[in-house]
Amino acid sequence: MPLPKSFETLSLPAVAAPMFLASGPDLVVETCRAGLVGTFPALNQRTTEGFVAWLDEIRERLAAHPGAAPFGVNLIVHRSNPRLEADLKAVVAHKVPLVITSLGAVPDVVKAVQSYGGLVFHDVISRRHAEKAAEAGVDGIIAVCAGAGGHAGTLSPFALIPEIRSFFGGTILLSGAISTGEQIAAARLMGADLAYLGTRFLVTRESMVSEAQKQMTREASAGDIVYTDAISGVNANFLKPSILAAGLDPAALVSHGPMDLGNEAKAWKSVWSAGHGVSAIHDIPSVAELCQQLKADYRRAMRRAAEDPFALQQP
Repeated sequence: MPLPKSFETLSLPAVAAPMFLASGPDLVVETCRAGLVGTFPALNQRTTEGFVAWLDEIRERLAAHPGAAPFGVNLIVHRSNPRLEADLKAVVAHKVPLVITSLGAVPDVVKAVQSYGGLVFHDVISRRHAEKAAEAGVDGIIAVCAGAGGHAGTLSPFALIPEIRSFFGGTILLSGAISTGEQIAAARLMGADLAYLGTRFLVTRESMVSEAQKQMTREASAGDIVYTDAISGVNANFLKPSILAAGLDPAALVSHGPMDLGNEAKAWKSVWSAGHGVSAIHDIPSVAELCQQLKADYRRAMRRAAEDPFALQQP
């Protein structure tokens, strides 16, 4: 389907996902300047006041680049987030173009953002969650499929994308092991409007994580990813080497109970998240360099698809 009007400035159908403890103003601004949607979690700032300061900084820096892509903010819509109401007020006051909601599709949140013309995308791991998001009135649904970094699902995109499209006419984004321009093209060909990349942007110079985390992620393969709910109370993908470095046994992890955002922040500082897309990461570029490569590879892949002899055959 056609992309939202505010996304007409995109030079690549992709969103840099909001990464806990990793995405900040530098990553967001450089991504938007390159023509992709840049996003960050509100909770990457410890207070609402700090969150507002980041919103002001991003707005000011992007104002110097009128052709830049829009930016977005991730709000955790979960009972353990005591800042939701205050952060939502800040979002509305700043008229943030895109809000990505997680762990709950709440109609009142959707209406608040849409009241000023903002868009709401909600991440899901199943058809049931997608149906609830559609009922809440969201503008887009993010299909978080097998292999995604952070909180992730287990379904194949070949199953989940058409299931969502069967009842949802809005924007669909695909998340899960996407690290290259060719994979962005594949996401488009299977029916997604936008690709959603996290781990690939984690390993950039503008990412806020430590150099040790970037190197561990760069050196990892898909077999180094552990899917578990024992770290934070919600199923997510983590780097096995970081689990071992924290003194834990990946084969005998003990759950700490239901998700609590306070405990999660502590856990993710020592146990690092990444998706299966680590297999395609071999360098630590700047965001500008990464986006340039993604765009070149995407265009090459789409040209190959258009020239495919099977695509040219008459029925």
